Amino acid sequence: MKKLYIFKVGETFENTKKNLGDFADWIKNFTNSNNLSIEVIDILNNDKLPQIKDSFGVIITGSHSMVTDNLHWSVNIEQWIREAINHPIYILGICYGHQLIAKALGGYVDNNPKGKEIGTVTIFSNERIKKDPLFKDTFQNFKAHVTHMQSVLTLPKGAKSLALNPHDENQIVRFSEYIWGVQFHPEFDENIMKEYIKEQKIQLQTLGFDMDELLTNVDKTDYANTLIDRFAQLLKDKS
Repeated sequence: MKKLYIFKVGETFENTKKNLGDFADWIKNFTNSNNLSIEVIDILNNDKLPQIKDSFGVIITGSHSMVTDNLHWSVNIEQWIREAINHPIYILGICYGHQLIAKALGGYVDNNPKGKEIGTVTIFSNERIKKDPLFKDTFQNFKAHVTHMQSVLTLPKGAKSLALNPHDENQIVRFSEYIWGVQFHPEFDENIMKEYIKEQKIQLQTLGFDMDELLTNVDKTDYANTLIDRFAQLLKDKS
């Protein structure tokens, strides 16, 4: 049986974890495909990265860390990604994971000049997406949950943006034949998104966000929530 690894590179807020679980739990909640064994690699607790030869599929989670901090475990994953790109290993990066892939492959990640993006937003796909094996059935526009300060500002050579929104030109990126990243959070549901807004209340108010507006605008993201299982299904089909 082929194995899907989840590289857990961060932890959510303590209250959120207690009430709703953590990043790896949410990813598993939206993974319904059979015939895939899922193993969580808890990076922050010093779990070792799997051998390249033993790897088939990987999801890299979000994190409250910043890619530009170049933390030792983050740099180690960058090296792993650079080795993995030469092998048929399917990788999906989410938020931090998305940015980490871009940086590992030569792109530029930094604070988004437009500031923080948080809440339920609309993502717009482009013509390239129709030929993509993972995202080919994506709607022209769909809703997704976001929370981030940093973005992929310059793509690595050969990478293609498949979707964007007014805040971020690289909401979905295909980095190579087997590697994708999404800036939004397909593993978030409405309850998780609301918790993230509430937990960041002081910061958000300081930045000028309207808390009532943010919470009121949180909506279902039915299509975005299918993307993790679409990735898992792709692994199953290729196994």
